[in-house]
Amino acid sequence: MPQATGARPGGALGWLNLTVKFLLELCALAAFGYAATHVGHGVAVTVLATVAAPLAAAVAWGLLAAPRARRRLPMPARAVFEPGVFALAAILLAVVHQVGLAIALAVVAALNAVALTLLRQWER
Repeated sequence: MPQATGARPGGALGWLNLTVKFLLELCALAAFGYAATHVGHGVAVTVLATVAAPLAAAVAWGLLAAPRARRRLPMPARAVFEPGVFALAAILLAVVHQVGLAIALAVVAALNAVALTLLRQWER
């Protein structure tokens, strides 16, 4: 049976996987912001870092990995960049003593990358 226009590979499972990927992106931004609260001394430096870190990550993601990015990284570079962002977020969480959250983020990100591959969703 042919797929409907705009249908995602994998049906409901594919939709769920892309939703998990979006939630991972939000978690990574939160992790960058949380880790930045532990940077520097003084309120001004902390506030600046807490705003700048997730903003820089969001801009990089928007320019290089977002589905509608004008200069989206080609595969396989994007398949390295995207998990790399999640890995960096997990590492930062571990550095600020949030090891449980770091492990959870890393495991979910790894499972999501496997599912993206199996469901052929890297181009989404």
